Amino acid sequence: MSSPQAFVHALLPSASRFNQMILTNARLILPDGLRDGLEIVVAGGKIAEIRERAAREALDLGGNYLAPGFVDLHVHGALGRDTMEASPDVFRAICSHHATGGTTSLLLTTVTASCPKIANVLQAVREFGNQNNQIVGVHVEGPFISRARAGAQRADFICDPSPEETAPLFPFMDVIRRVTLAPELAGALDFIEQLGERGVSVSGGHSDAWDEEARAGFERGMRSVTHTFNCMSSMRRRGIERVAGLLEVALSEPTISCELIADGHHVSPTLMKLLYRAKGRTGICLVSDATAGAGLPNGTRFEVGGRDCVTAEGVCRLADGSALAGSSSRMIDLVRMVVSSVGVPLHEAIRMATMNPAAAIGLEKRKGALIPGADADFVVLSPELHVLQTYVAGECVYSASGDARATAQSGIRS
Repeated sequence: MSSPQAFVHALLPSASRFNQMILTNARLILPDGLRDGLEIVVAGGKIAEIRERAAREALDLGGNYLAPGFVDLHVHGALGRDTMEASPDVFRAICSHHATGGTTSLLLTTVTASCPKIANVLQAVREFGNQNNQIVGVHVEGPFISRARAGAQRADFICDPSPEETAPLFPFMDVIRRVTLAPELAGALDFIEQLGERGVSVSGGHSDAWDEEARAGFERGMRSVTHTFNCMSSMRRRGIERVAGLLEVALSEPTISCELIADGHHVSPTLMKLLYRAKGRTGICLVSDATAGAGLPNGTRFEVGGRDCVTAEGVCRLADGSALAGSSSRMIDLVRMVVSSVGVPLHEAIRMATMNPAAAIGLEKRKGALIPGADADFVVLSPELHVLQTYVAGECVYSASGDARATAQSGIRS
């Protein structure tokens, strides 16, 4: 068997150059555990077959892990670039950076701004969408959030989801995959229902909701919560009673999925363990919530929604130090964290980065699992859980060797 690192010199070919390729000698990470002795047949950018090893000629993956490509529901930016710039070059830079962390599908995520400005981003993503298979839609985070739980979001653009405010967004429901909002706002329940009718995932976040307000949101179709533990209400007193907030409602309901920024800064290991005990392997979606500071050196200044921010000690913060401003992590960093600090089995951690988020936005038939018919989106991982290679629809988009255009023959064995 070749060494784990040897694979990076035997690169996978582009599906556009080969009608079929066969991947072998890998430890497949499946939803129920790890499997050896199988090979994957890829044709036309899809997984055509998973079978016992049979091929004489195949791409030898050197005994490394082969996992589904990661699905990140919450990506604002990277390398000093932000989704709100609404530029094809920016979108490419963001996708390229996150591919180094194994992400093959992502939702470009907006920040609190005027709805016409958000609509401009949606238009730009729509026009760019056919040029990049990594972008599967947009996550609209704000402006329909609580001023009391704004976090790093700009309070001057926060508003209620009235028909007048939401009108600029409705022409782009083919692009919007997810909306984060506070269910306690005036008009929020009707808006949740309208989004659900159009197939948009609604997530509660940046919310100060009381128990009954949160439950009303879920009754109308809200099925997720955004960056669990961060910028959301939790148990507090109302008069002489202790009343649950959005956090406890999410933890108590098995059908609610919970985003988790498992970077070691947003949520402590103890809180991550609490979430894992409450939601199990199926109820957690790892998300990076990466902002423009991702991939930049410590001490670098950047902006999020017009607010001054800085990278510091592996995380992004407002420049005044008053709040976190998203993360600087990639999905593989989160996977390693929940495995090492929470004790989550590897196949369950991979599920939290693949199958669960794909299901949360209705992509589970195409993304998130090594199953026949799914897109040929893969990430090859070393035993130490470092990304060796990432490819989307059979096309190599990242190689740790830095040579993503090497010939396929270098990876073929007979």
